[in-house]
Amino acid sequence: VQLVESGGGLVQAGGSLRLSCAASGRTGSLDATGWFRQAPGKERDFVAAIRWSGDNVFYTDSVKGRFTIARDNAKNTVYLQMNSLKPEDTAVYYCAADPYITTERLNISNRYAYWGQGTQVTVSS
Repeated sequence: VQLVESGGGLVQAGGSLRLSCAASGRTGSLDATGWFRQAPGKERDFVAAIRWSGDNVFYTDSVKGRFTIARDNAKNTVYLQMNSLKPEDTAVYYCAADPYITTERLNISNRYAYWGQGTQVTVSS
């Protein structure tokens, strides 16, 4: 499975960006896709996750109400719509996917087998 992120960039505080994560290869084996972010000098943190079937979505508290994760099964793509962006959202954003992750482990980065290369999001104040 290969994952390719796109959509990052520079935006002013309060603005919006939409990230895309396009999956290719054995996408039929995937169970969940997550978004993580890593700011300079910090650990890689969970942002949001979605399963490829059903309506279950998951968010870290700091992005609830501002970010929305969604998927397009026909395009094998997961999106992260980011609104009301803040300078503290600045980071490299990565998408990750795995054939099977239990709900309680969706926020754990080392549970994901496949990773994209990351896309930079910079929010200016």
